[in-house]
Amino acid sequence: MNARVEHTDVGAYALGLLEDDDRLAFEEHLSLCPACREELTELSGVAIALTGMGPIEADPPSHQPSQQGEGEVIDLLRRKRAADRRTRRGTFVIGVAAAVTLVAGGLAIGTQLGSGDPGTVLAGEHASHLGPAEQFYADGTPINGTGVGGVTGGLVLESKAWGTHAALKLSGVKGPLECELVAVSKSGERKSMTGWSVPPSGYGVPGSPEPALFMHGGSPWQIDQIDKFEVTTSTGKTLLTIDI
Repeated sequence: MNARVEHTDVGAYALGLLEDDDRLAFEEHLSLCPACREELTELSGVAIALTGMGPIEADPPSHQPSQQGEGEVIDLLRRKRAADRRTRRGTFVIGVAAAVTLVAGGLAIGTQLGSGDPGTVLAGEHASHLGPAEQFYADGTPINGTGVGGVTGGLVLESKAWGTHAALKLSGVKGPLECELVAVSKSGERKSMTGWSVPPSGYGVPGSPEPALFMHGGSPWQIDQIDKFEVTTSTGKTLLTIDI
C-alpha cells in the first residue's frame, strides 16, 4: 500500500475531502482493498445524507440545537483532514462517526449536482471492480421502476439506524438535464435524496459512453414511512417512479 494512503482515508474520501493526488492514490488502493470498499459503501449513503444538513454550532451546549452553517462545517472538516494528514493518526473517522449521530438526530436532505459528488459511480468506472453504488445494487434485490420516454431503472434499498440507504440505477436518459432522486412519504411529503447533472451524451442511449448511472442516496425516513421514489428533472418532469 502506498505510504500516503491509509485505510482511515475512506471517511475523507466518502465526504469528498481528499486533495486530488490523495484521492487518486486512494482510488488505486480501493481497487485492491475489499474492506475499504465495504466501508465506503456504508459511508457513502451517510455522506450524501449530510448534504443540506441544518445548521449546527461549533461548540454546542449540552442537549441544545446547534447554530453553525453548513459551509463552516465543511471548512472545519477540511481543516480536520489537513491536520490528520500531518499526524497520520486517522482520527478523522471519529468525525464521520459523529456525522452519523447527527444524521440519526434529524436532518434536511439537500440536492447535489455535478460530477464531484462522492456518491456517484458510473458504470465502467474502475474497470477492475464494481464501484460501491454499483456493487450495492448488484448484491441487492432491485425494485424496478416505471419510466417514461425509454427511461429504465430501479432501486436497491437498505434500512439504516439513520433512515434509508438507496442505490439507484438509471438508463435511457438523454441530457443535458439536472435530476434528483426524491422520496415521497405515505403522507405525501417529499424529500430530495440526491441530485446530479446528466451530460449531453446521457446514459444508456445511442452514442453514450456509459450504459447506466449508479448513485447512492440517503433519506432520514425509514422504509415503512415511504410510499414511493421518483427521479425528477429540474423542470418538474418525472422520469422514473419506483413504488414500494
